[in-house]
Amino acid sequence: MFQRTIDAVGVRRVPLPPRSPNLNAYAERWVRSVKEEVLSQLILFGERSLRHALTEYVTHYHQERPHRGSPIRCRERLGGLLKYYERAAA
Repeated sequence: MFQRTIDAVGVRRVPLPPRSPNLNAYAERWVRSVKEEVLSQLILFGERSLRHALTEYVTHYHQERPHRGSPIRCRERLGGLLKYYERAAA
């Protein structure tokens, strides 16, 4: 059913070789990060709590993770599970 849905909207499928773990290292790293940093730390009660946790993590992942320099101010999401740091405004 999934493949029929994909075909119906005109997406061209590309078959991948079996047992090829490194075809998309970026996606695999993101999945590993979300599992280790969020999903293994929470007890989720249904799809709504999963969606909330993933939405918060995506925001954290793209906007708030420290990428360089020393942190000045620590802020938190998901009750302190996710931490990020900001420099004070000049």
